[in-house]
Order: sequence, then structure tokens, then C-alpha cells
Amino acid sequence: MDLKQLRYFSTIVQEGQITRAAKRLHMAQPPLSQQLKLLEQELGTVLFDRNGKNLELTEAGKILYKKSQDLLKSFEDTVSEVKEVGEGIRGNLSIGSVKTCFSYIPVRLKYFRKQYPLVTIRLQEGDSSLLSTFVRNRDIELAIVRLPLDLKDFSILPLPKDRFVLVIPKKWSDKKTMKLNEIADLPLLLLHRLKGVGLFELVVDKFKSQGLVPNVVCQCPDATMLISLVQAEVGAAILPKSTLNSFPTDNLNIIEIEESKIESESAVIWLKDRYLSKSAIRFLETFQIQFVEDAK
Repeated sequence: MDLKQLRYFSTIVQEGQITRAAKRLHMAQPPLSQQLKLLEQELGTVLFDRNGKNLELTEAGKILYKKSQDLLKSFEDTVSEVKEVGEGIRGNLSIGSVKTCFSYIPVRLKYFRKQYPLVTIRLQEGDSSLLSTFVRNRDIELAIVRLPLDLKDFSILPLPKDRFVLVIPKKWSDKKTMKLNEIADLPLLLLHRLKGVGLFELVVDKFKSQGLVPNVVCQCPDATMLISLVQAEVGAAILPKSTLNSFPTDNLNIIEIEESKIESESAVIWLKDRYLSKSAIRFLETFQIQFVEDAK
């Protein structure tokens, strides 16, 4: 059994058919079928249940597929590391960020691109749960996420705490501060993760701790949509203050929340005990630099 056979096997699993797998591998179907047969003979077990043209993994096949993914990724990491040593910092860097943390990205990418112009950046947006899955699956190397999050698989770089503010249409009020009991009756637009516990629960729990029930009229995982709704005077949003650095706020009034401080924690995460490219390491180092935009 060699890496080529494992790649063939992995592609067959992902495509579910020999025909589709052969097409993806740019090879004829008979040689691919022969390779699968040889693999099963070598292992002395059946890897697929045949159901017409479709293939379903046996229990033995499921184990081999899981182990083969780890082996193939480890091999790819080795190749990447060797190339980096020989060629310097170049290639691709895949980064994810929740929209409420995107304000960390632009100034760092500008600095990074000046230092490492041969690196191509791929950005991925999503909520914290989705981005953590992308990191686990090696679709991206780094992600900036909002906590809480299950961090057992990750190394983390904590970021400064971020205070929440109330964002309302300017026509509604010119106040600079408001208390939670004043805010509770407003039509509120809150961030809500697609999966898991996040900022929504953090905000609602703060109201509950004061015996208040917030008037939540809309929940959405996208900060851009919430700000657009505020600008359309649909309601008022409670958002991390740094989020607003990435959006125009000309028609908005940003109000500090009195007495009951609501804060969010965020972090950069990457997969624990796995190879991290030089470009990813260099991008992480940009978080040790205090840029002017961080102070906004």
C-alpha cells in the first residue's frame, strides 16, 4: 500500500463511484478499479459494499478512510515545509474571520503584504463555529473568532476584550449613554450564531441578570445585515465596539451602555500540534504589533 493508492481510495470515497472518481483523477476506470481490488487483496478485507454503481464504506473502509486522511495531510504538510525551507515565504495563506472581528484584518494584511509580497491571501468569512470546523478540516490555517468556543483542538492567541455598544439611527436619539432598562424596550437586533452559544446568549443573559426581558425583534449571524437594518430604522443593535471600525457610521448614533458592562472575548485560533506554515506564523506575529487602528 502506498500514498498513490490511498489517494485513489480517498477520491473514490469522496465521489461515491468509480466512474466519477476516475474522471476526477483524469484516468481510465479499469485501472482505478484494479487498484482498488489490489488494495482490498493486500489488506485482506472488503472496503466497500457495492450497490450498483454506488459504493458505501464498510466498517473497515471507514477506518482506512479516517487514517488515510491523516496520512495524506501529514505528507502534504511535509512537502510544504520542505518547499518553504528551499524557496522562502511564498504560496497561499488561508485565513478566516468572523465579521465582528474583521477590523483586525485590513491593516495587518497591508503590513504583511509589504513584507511578503509572494504570498497570496485567501479570506474566509463565517461564524465562530463554522470557522473552527474549517480550521479542524485544514481548509484554513488561522481564524479570528469570538468566544466562547470549544478550544480543546486549538492553540490560541487571546485578543483584547471588546466592549459592547448600542447602535441606533441618529434620528432616534442623540444620547451618549443609556442604561439597560432603557435599552430593553427598544426593538433590538442581535447577533446569533448558526450553531452553539455565543454573543446572543452573552447579551440576553446580561439583561436577565437585572430582571429585564429584552425586546428582540431580529436575530442574525451577520453584522453587516444588522447594521443595514439599523440604518433602515428597523431597530437598534448591540454590537462589539470594534465591529464598527469596518463599517460607515455616518447615519448612526453609537451609545455607551451604562453600569452594566457587556464585554466579548475573541482570539486567533489554529490547529494544535499540527504544522503551521511560515506565512501563518509571520501573520500571527503581526498581532504583536500595536497598529493605530487597534486603538479605535
